[in-house]
Amino acid sequence: MAYLAGIVGYRGYSGAELVRILDRHSQVAPVLLEHRDDAGGQSRIRGLRSPRVAPCTTETVGSEGLAVVFLATPADVSMELAPAMLSAGAKVVDLSGAFRLRTPERYAAWYKEAHTAPALLAEAAYGLPEYCRERIRPARLVANPGCYPTAANLAIRPLVEAGVVDRGAGIVCDAKSGVSGAGRKPTLKTSFCEVTENFSAYSILQHRHVPEVLLTSGLAEGEFSFTAQLLPLDRGILETIYFRAPGLASAEDIFAIYEKRYSGEPFVRLYQPGSVPDLRAVARTNFCDIGVTYDPATGRGVVVSAIDNLVKGAAGQAVQNMNLMLGLRETEGLL
Repeated sequence: MAYLAGIVGYRGYSGAELVRILDRHSQVAPVLLEHRDDAGGQSRIRGLRSPRVAPCTTETVGSEGLAVVFLATPADVSMELAPAMLSAGAKVVDLSGAFRLRTPERYAAWYKEAHTAPALLAEAAYGLPEYCRERIRPARLVANPGCYPTAANLAIRPLVEAGVVDRGAGIVCDAKSGVSGAGRKPTLKTSFCEVTENFSAYSILQHRHVPEVLLTSGLAEGEFSFTAQLLPLDRGILETIYFRAPGLASAEDIFAIYEKRYSGEPFVRLYQPGSVPDLRAVARTNFCDIGVTYDPATGRGVVVSAIDNLVKGAAGQAVQNMNLMLGLRETEGLL
């Protein structure tokens, strides 16, 4: 193996997915880093070729020769560990929301707590490769995007860039996620009896992923309405996005916008006009599938965007970012 990658939080859903992906990577091998917050917990990872475990310390970065460290941890833990890992010489890909926003004031407003490593906010590259690839390549620190914003921005930004959306009419994003998006820590809300045979909305108009969508799409908060909903499934995100685009002749006009923007992008798959993706199509893949429907008589458009929240929405995209940071083939380990 050319590189070793440390994973903190490998017992969580995203962390375990990271280990599985890296275990089949041809150039990078995982090192499982034990952190105090998860030490002693039961691992969900089985069948690794050669699991390797080490303490999560700055000394380990040097002794193990870690090129990169993944932080699949809560934001407060990421803010604690990222500066130390960077100082020890490792690149960092953070899967939490700790470094996705650009200012400590913005972070405090949406996450309802103070940022404890504000100096790194300006340095962190936002890790949506389809739009930030050239900033990701030389970065020391990459903020892996949230799962909801990944699906939303890949669907919305091409339309905003092309200027076809009536922004005054607003864009509505109706987003649904499997339960693993809430993390592995047990709560009443995500317990079996609460989730099974149920369907619920949460954080209406106040979801902490909203500013990520605004930052990348270029929309103002008043132009975007977002509702997150919990599906009784283990994984997957499907977003149904409603917009107005008056004056277009057909859905083929919108399809052409996506086709031009995503030509050559390895992880965006487009459906022919009138066809839309479902969750089964993207399960356990790093793809974002996009399909659009349009009514020229009324100017109403609907785009459906689907991803696996644990792969393109978390671990897969993190590996995609790592590949860029290390100068490897972007699709390595993911196709």
